[in-house]
Amino acid sequence: MAYQVAVCGPADCTEAERAAARRIGELLALAGATVICGGGGGVMSAVAAGARAHGGLVVGVRPDGTRATASPDLSVTLVTNMGQARNAIIVWSADAVIAVGGSWGTLSEVALARRRGGVPVICLNGWKIVDQAGTPLPGIDYVDTPEEAVRLALAGRGAP
Repeated sequence: MAYQVAVCGPADCTEAERAAARRIGELLALAGATVICGGGGGVMSAVAAGARAHGGLVVGVRPDGTRATASPDLSVTLVTNMGQARNAIIVWSADAVIAVGGSWGTLSEVALARRRGGVPVICLNGWKIVDQAGTPLPGIDYVDTPEEAVRLALAGRGAP
C-alpha cells in the first residue's frame, strides 16, 4: 500500500513557501509516496507540480463542487462540495502531515492531525502552537528545510 503524505498550506503563499512546497513534492515523489493536498493554488499547486515533475501521484481534495478551479498538476481530483470540512478528509487519509506556511485553513489541518493522533505532524515556517506560557505544545515537529520535513514525514514508513 502506498504511503500517503498530506501537504497543507495557504493558497495565497509567499514565493519561499511555494519553492519549499515544490521541493517537498519532488522529494515525496522520488521516495514513492503519494501526495494528498487541497488541490488549489499556492502551496497546493506547488507541491502538486513538484511531485508530478518526478512522476509522483497527487490527489487533490477540493472544497468546492467543481474541478474547474483545481491545480492542473493533480493526478486525481476529488470534488467534495464540503468547504473547509474537506480538511478532515485530507488529514484522515494521510500517514503523515506536512504544513508549509500558515493560514486559517492550514491551522485547522494541523489541529485535526493532532486530534487524530498517531501521525507525524511537521510544520515548515508556519504556525507555532504554544500554551499560555509560550511553551510549544508536544506532537508537532518544527523544521527549517523541505528535506527535514520529508525525512520526518517518511520516518514512520519503514522499508519501502
